[in-house]
Amino acid sequence: MIIKNIFWDVDGVLANLNYAYFNFLTKHPKYAPVYGNIKWADLPKVLPVNPKYGALELKTHPERGEELDYDFCHSPEFFCNRPLYPHVIEVLKELNQKGYRQFTLSATFDVETKKKFLNKLLAEVSDFLTIECVQHGKFMHDTAKEDMLRACYEKYGLKAEETVLVDDRIYNQQAAINSGAHPVRMRCEFTTDLPEDLRWIPEVKDIEDFKNWLYANTAMA
Repeated sequence: MIIKNIFWDVDGVLANLNYAYFNFLTKHPKYAPVYGNIKWADLPKVLPVNPKYGALELKTHPERGEELDYDFCHSPEFFCNRPLYPHVIEVLKELNQKGYRQFTLSATFDVETKKKFLNKLLAEVSDFLTIECVQHGKFMHDTAKEDMLRACYEKYGLKAEETVLVDDRIYNQQAAINSGAHPVRMRCEFTTDLPEDLRWIPEVKDIEDFKNWLYANTAMA
């Protein structure tokens, strides 16, 4: 398998969205009275994981999903408080030196706000990392990411078959497949297993694990 292009999902792959969720639930004035005492391990109890998502998501809260998502997206002090996972910058730089073209592909409620945040978060690698964001629709599992992948292939002259999408959400694995790219699933402590028909997709535990998989299973030419 020849891979020359890497599209990174940001939340859950490069940056710790669960950290942002935990702080939002426990410290936001509106929600702290209810969730202020929850433990880190309790996050899946508050935000039951939808099988299509396979990861924590505010919208999956059984009663207040839309409300939580809106308040989170409109609270910059929590929305922007998602630190990079360990070794992200080092791995991105190493892959750049190896010749891989790298992009972010992050679905968001506000493209300009998210791009501004990502340019700050990833400032150390902004000289080579192309930051792309896509406006998600009413449902997170619409075709927005698939459409954006196709648009990026055309915009940057990329071949889909030479491209990998690294993403934690299950529905985005299908976006990669449908666009002709190769899916790789990032796991964390709160992600759930892939459905039976997608169990063939490679799974990695962190960005260094992905790098090792890439070197062991693919080639540049």
